Amino acid sequence: MKKRLLSPQKYINSVEQLHISPANVMPHQEEIAHVLAQRINTTIANGTVTSLILSEIAQALGSAFNIDCCLVTVVNDTSRETITAHWCHEQFLGLSPTQQILSREELLFELPVVQCADKKLSLEDISLIQQTLVSGWQDIPLQMKAVLAITTQFGGHSNGVISLIKFQSYEWQESEISLLQSIDSCCAIGFAQIAQSQMLATQTKHLQKANQHQSLIQKLTILNRSNLELNQMLQLVITSTAEALEADRGLLLLLKYADPLFRKLPKQQVPKVRATLVGAWTKDTYTTVIGELDNLEQSFWVSDCSLCQRLFTEPGKPIMTNNCEEKNTGKLAELFAIDEFPNTLLMPLESQGKVLGFVVLQQAATRDWETTDLNLIEMLCAQLSDAVIQSQTLRQVQTLVDERTEQLKRSLEVQAKLYERTRQYVEQLQQLNELKDEFVSNISDRLRYPLTNMLMSIRNLRLPGISPERQDRYLNILESECTKEINLINDLLTLQKLESHQELPQFESIDLNTKIQTLLTTFDQQLTDKALSISVKLPKKSLKLQTEVESFDRILQELLTNVCKYSEHDTTVHLKVTHKVAEELDQVIIKVTNTGRGISEEEAAYIFDKFRRGKGRWIPGTGLGLALVKSLVQHLNGAIAVESIPIPNSQLSEISFTLTLPLSSPPINSYSKKVTPENGN
Repeated sequence: MKKRLLSPQKYINSVEQLHISPANVMPHQEEIAHVLAQRINTTIANGTVTSLILSEIAQALGSAFNIDCCLVTVVNDTSRETITAHWCHEQFLGLSPTQQILSREELLFELPVVQCADKKLSLEDISLIQQTLVSGWQDIPLQMKAVLAITTQFGGHSNGVISLIKFQSYEWQESEISLLQSIDSCCAIGFAQIAQSQMLATQTKHLQKANQHQSLIQKLTILNRSNLELNQMLQLVITSTAEALEADRGLLLLLKYADPLFRKLPKQQVPKVRATLVGAWTKDTYTTVIGELDNLEQSFWVSDCSLCQRLFTEPGKPIMTNNCEEKNTGKLAELFAIDEFPNTLLMPLESQGKVLGFVVLQQAATRDWETTDLNLIEMLCAQLSDAVIQSQTLRQVQTLVDERTEQLKRSLEVQAKLYERTRQYVEQLQQLNELKDEFVSNISDRLRYPLTNMLMSIRNLRLPGISPERQDRYLNILESECTKEINLINDLLTLQKLESHQELPQFESIDLNTKIQTLLTTFDQQLTDKALSISVKLPKKSLKLQTEVESFDRILQELLTNVCKYSEHDTTVHLKVTHKVAEELDQVIIKVTNTGRGISEEEAAYIFDKFRRGKGRWIPGTGLGLALVKSLVQHLNGAIAVESIPIPNSQLSEISFTLTLPLSSPPINSYSKKVTPENGN
């Protein structure tokens, strides 16, 4: 007769509601095992999350065996890693897990005597059972009093442990042991499937992480080869790294040493160095928290942060903290926000034993960094160290190039100025040479011409039978030429005295109107010889002029002589005297104007120079007259200027010489310095 099987749910409900002991259901042992196997298989087939699958298996076993707690552990056959889940009866659900923290040895001592469903267990299996009980101790609310455990076997290896737990002393029945043994193979197969699924999930996760790492490496390689500015590149690097490694926050800081001799410090001594933030990234979920930290100082001294000091006291390895364990060991930089991100990883940027900076990756929750992640961060830091060194080297080279370029520019500017100054000196020397030649030529003519006349007169006087009339004529020539030579020498000596300011003027008061009229009478013959008329305008009230009479006479004589020489025939000479008070200075202005050939701007520039005469002017003269006038005017603390205005529809011009003299004599101490005429040339 075929046995009628109960559905899994009906059986479980019957056990939970009636609390039927295994001894009372012995006739249905195979049916119970079949129902449990079906439920376990269904749970494994329909489940997706390993922890939930194991929890449902633990619940099914706990309900079926009517126990207080069930602990289920799956062991990976390759890595021997374990996955554990437990179930407790509903009467124990309100209790919190034990808070007692014991060592492994203490936990093993506290464990009850474990009864194994399989009496042929190896020492390895017994150790595995103890290990699973120790690992599950913290999750169970009460102390274990009775444990029935069995290891599942698959492929000749233990792949799991099932532990039935009572919180009170209890003697396990043969029916319970037999039932547990009957589902061993079913659970072993299920555990194998779970382990395989977990291994596939782990491999998939590792593959995804490897793809993320590969993508990050490619991105970092592209950034390293880009032409971005260093700080911009570092910002992109820390952003990409923190996102790829799924960190909550990433920081990148560079160090600046205050002591350039830091390498000579004793080992593990922290140098005087300042850390500056150059790149930061934070998950969007923490933007509000980080917004409050933006106003913090973005740099700090490493000596003020105990966590950063470990980069020097523990060189060559990453610094990791977990759950603010550093908070009680010393002061930390506010920039790290340890309260919000207690789990922090610091990886140094090193080059030839020198710490250039460090990368900071932070988590709000506990995280155990995998070896692959640490290796990737270490490789990243090595690349960043090279990039920082290259940037610093390029910056130093660029600075040196800029300095040398600036020095070369200044050198070229100095050379250009020296060249320009040399060119000006050469031009001045050329001009001086020309003036010297012109001076030698003029003075030679002025000296040779009278001497020639005197020599000829002397020779003629020696001729026999010369008449008295001719003797008088030659003697007059000798006297006239001697007078010219004496006047020339006297004029040269006078110029030398005036230019060296060897003598002060001897002022006396003269009647200006009378003095001018007296001087004009001496030029009547010269004006008549050239058919010149003269127009004189004098002040109605005669002015009293404080001046040196001899110098004043010579100035007017030279100006009138110049007018008689260069005026056109049948023209009028104008002489005008005015009185003017300007800027609290009482002045007299004498203006002499004649009509003649115009004076160009070039000639006006040197018309008052010694031995300089206008081009194309062949009227005999020494070239000292106007130079003497200018020196005498300066001697009297006055000024003289020349102006040439072309006459419309004519080739002639009106030439005016304007003489300005102070009406009264200046204080004696005003001659302690050389007087520069206001409009002199």
